[in-house]
Amino acid sequence: MTRTKKTPSGNKSITDVARLAGVSITTVSRVINKVGAVKEKNRAKVVNAVKELKFQPSIFAQRLATGKSNVVALLIPRYEGVFYSFYALELIRATGTLCEAFKLDLLLHLTDSHTKEPLNLRGVGGVIFSDIIGTRFQIEDALKLDIPCVVINNYVEDLPVSCVAIDNSGGARSAVDYLVSLGHERIAHISGDIATQAAAKRLEGYVAELRKKHIPVKEEYIFKTDYSRGQARQAAEKLFKIPEPPTAVFVASDSMALEVMAVARELGKNIPQDLSIVGFDDNPSGLYGPVALTTVRQPLIKMAEEGVKELNRLMKSPKGEAVKKIILPTELVVRESCRTIK
Repeated sequence: MTRTKKTPSGNKSITDVARLAGVSITTVSRVINKVGAVKEKNRAKVVNAVKELKFQPSIFAQRLATGKSNVVALLIPRYEGVFYSFYALELIRATGTLCEAFKLDLLLHLTDSHTKEPLNLRGVGGVIFSDIIGTRFQIEDALKLDIPCVVINNYVEDLPVSCVAIDNSGGARSAVDYLVSLGHERIAHISGDIATQAAAKRLEGYVAELRKKHIPVKEEYIFKTDYSRGQARQAAEKLFKIPEPPTAVFVASDSMALEVMAVARELGKNIPQDLSIVGFDDNPSGLYGPVALTTVRQPLIKMAEEGVKELNRLMKSPKGEAVKKIILPTELVVRESCRTIK
């Protein structure tokens, strides 16, 4: 006697659905994936069989059948302390939340700016590039493959790609303008890694606003770092040793600004009596030190959300859809780390 092998409960296949419904596997596939024409009578049979068997279609099988994927890859440049970074964590949190709302699966990938290895984009429906640091060729590859992609934290003028960026130069100018309004003229700048567009634009805004106010730009007042707290510490130690030290400093990130504060306290300096400080980010940690940090708020969550919305639009639109290029404004948040000087 021949025994028929039973499919384990909870592990039903498309064959089981077809058998119960009395239709072909092709018909079941068409109903599940919503492709092709199916008679209404047969569609009802398949729907009832799916409910009775509690059948869960394979996501991967659906992608193969429809030729579409709901997987979104978020590419973040790898750097020291990336998973302790306010910037990276805010992007991941906001991107993940909106992807879930749009029923998109999020794939996180850390990129290395020193490698020239092409990305494996098989099975990916869209890509969000967080900045461009040695990864321009990867964006070009994705565009050649007609994979929808969006760049955030970088305004891309010379590629046909959607982008959402922050007005970094405008934010820096507002910080310097505020310090000048308080009477400061000896204003230093501790920059981030100028290989990034954000840091380069903040430095550019700092220089432009000083020149607008007819204040000389002094090279000894500019300290270039890699955004790390270690290099911020080194910059702060050098800053306090300058024969004619600055009375204020604009720092390219809040985490570095907090390190400058720490160095100042270690040297017996008082903030803001001995040095006024403005950061950039609006990291909540800036609220809880001995002195609440004045900062430039950048809309990180808004940037990530706009990036996901734009990618979702491109993934659902016909090929050749017009791209969008968006710049989001910043906001100066005045707290306790700056003072007026005579």
